[in-house]
This record gives sequence, structure tokens and C-alpha cells, in this order.
Amino acid sequence: MDSKDQSDRGFFSTLVARHGNGGRRGSVAASIAWADAQRRAMVERQLRRRGIRDERVLEAMEKVPRHEFVLPEFISKSYEDHPLPIGGGQTISQPYMVAAMAEALALSGTERVLEVGTGSGYEAAVLARLAAHVYTIECDPALARSAQERLSRMGLANVVDVIEGDGSVGYRPQAPYDGIVVAAAAPDVPARLFEQLVEGGRLVIPVGERDCQELRLIRKIGGSPVVSKLGYCRFVPLLGAHGWEEI
Repeated sequence: MDSKDQSDRGFFSTLVARHGNGGRRGSVAASIAWADAQRRAMVERQLRRRGIRDERVLEAMEKVPRHEFVLPEFISKSYEDHPLPIGGGQTISQPYMVAAMAEALALSGTERVLEVGTGSGYEAAVLARLAAHVYTIECDPALARSAQERLSRMGLANVVDVIEGDGSVGYRPQAPYDGIVVAAAAPDVPARLFEQLVEGGRLVIPVGERDCQELRLIRKIGGSPVVSKLGYCRFVPLLGAHGWEEI
């Protein structure tokens, strides 16, 4: 049984425990089947049909149980095509946006990746299936703790390190990184993040105003940034020394 199966069974066993032993196995099995079917439909309709082509990304998105990363009241909506609140004024990103950002990193499985903005840990869990190691940094202590617990429960503690801190300055102790992905909107590209890329590395980040941003792919070529524009998006603001001030 892989970590996804363990996660699904543990989650749904808790969900139906109040019904007692009678019919429990059937309820758990039906719930797991529901989640599996929802993920397959999400990948086909929201990702593949909208242009996501990296098969490794599509497989990762089909394997990671998004329902594990949302608040209980939103479980029924966990595979829908939009962000969802996770507490602390933060959100879990739209599935398509997670896939598009992961695809832009062009990971082969050998890379070391930094994620800025852990949130509930969903994107880190996806990246853990695509890279050799993921360092993810979160400024909200409660979110960082819950994400660490969740990712450990899913068997990813040896692949993902959760750090509590200011992600706008990156995480120098483990730099440089092959890829950096920022799951919050910055007013400009933080120089500290670009500096922490390896030569040839990729930074994916939403840049713009608080209510509308442009998703950018920035490659480090000859020590200089080469920028590609990936489309418009809307993320929660990046907070910290090189982000937005809290209001």
C-alpha cells in the first residue's frame, strides 16, 4: 500500500467511524472510490484538456489526495476547479495553477526545489513526487505545523522539509536550488530568490498588484534572468521583507 492509499484509508476511516462497525468497510471503500474518481476527472477535465502535457505532473496530480489538504467543511469541493480557504487568510491553490507551476519547473526527478508559501502542504506533496527533495517555507506558524504533521502522516517526511520563516528571502541554508516556486503574489521578483537559483535553474512566481498578477517563469542563464510570461492569475499576497506589508 503506498502513502496515498494509507492517507485515504486513515482519513475516511475517521470520517465514518461514528457509524460504528456495521457497514464501515463499505463506507470507507466507497469514499476512497469517490476520491479516486474525482482525481481522475480533475486531471482529465481541468488539466489535460487545458493544455498540461507533462505526464509526470499529471500522474502526481492524480496520486496526491487533495481532500487531505482542505478544511473538513470543504471536502466535497476539494477537486473542484478553484482555490479553497485553509485558514489564516490563506488558500489552497486551484488544481490547474498547481499543475501549471509544477510543469513550468520542468522537473525530471533529480532536483532540489524550494517552495515559498507552504499553506496546507498540497503543492509540496505534488512536488515531492516530481523532485528529489523539497524545502517549503511558511510564515504562518500554525499552517507550518499542520502541514508538517500532514506531510509526515503521508510518509513524506524524508522528502519534504517544512520551515517556518519569511519565504520572501528564500532559505539560504540549503541554497542553491534547481527550482523555486512561489505560491503567493509579489510586488516584484525578490532578488534573494533569484540569487538562490543554480545556473540554469527556474523560478516560477506571480508578480503584480494585490488583486491581479502575471505568472512568470524566470530562468537563470549566464547569471542573468530570462523571463517568460505564462498568463494572468490571482494569488494571496506574499508577506515579508521582500513582499507586501500586512494590512
